[in-house]
Amino acid sequence: MPIEKRAAISPLFRASHSALHTSRGFTLVELLVVISIIGILVGMSFPLLGIVKKKQYIAHATGEMHQLEAAIESYKSSLGFYPPSNPGNPLTNQLYYELTGMAATSTAGQFKTLDGMETLDKATLDAAFGANKVGGFVNCTRYNADAETASAKNFIGSTKPAQTKTFTSVTLFVSSVNGPDSGYKPMGQQDFNPWRYVSPGVKNPNSYDLWIQLRIGGKTNLICNWTTKAQTDVPMP
Repeated sequence: MPIEKRAAISPLFRASHSALHTSRGFTLVELLVVISIIGILVGMSFPLLGIVKKKQYIAHATGEMHQLEAAIESYKSSLGFYPPSNPGNPLTNQLYYELTGMAATSTAGQFKTLDGMETLDKATLDAAFGANKVGGFVNCTRYNADAETASAKNFIGSTKPAQTKTFTSVTLFVSSVNGPDSGYKPMGQQDFNPWRYVSPGVKNPNSYDLWIQLRIGGKTNLICNWTTKAQTDVPMP
């Protein structure tokens, strides 16, 4: 290429090449604007996450309630009546033992769970459910019973470990989501939120009431078998 043409082109090339090195980046103001927008978006996401988490808690507890309902109805279908309860205190009830089944031992007033893992006597029952409230269990295989006596059955099947907890030596059905607020302690213990059960019920006088209260974000949420929707900040029966 002639020297004249090279000389004519080179300034343009140099200008273009220089422009690549002099293009400016973000200014401080632009960076602050971007950071502010990100902060706003993050702040907006927190309430949405709280709503999603609340729905998850309620859905999980509702699913556990349906499992208990199915077992209770199976019990009723087999025995002709609903499991007995402890009307004096719905929080501490014998529902776990009635649904899982018990077996009387040769010692008067003593019972074992069908799997043999837990033994209860009258003193334990009185301490847990109140003196003379529970003298025994209905869904129970009797000691030395004749062949015509019905044997106890397990109506609930298997449950996850988080669905049961021990209180004063007896087992109760609890919510696996706990309070879930850490400050909610209906039994005076952390992460111990039992299902309340009464038969016959107050809301369902011809059957039973089954309910639990979750406290989420400082608000109470009642999950129960007399309405399909969780109720917020309403009194319990």
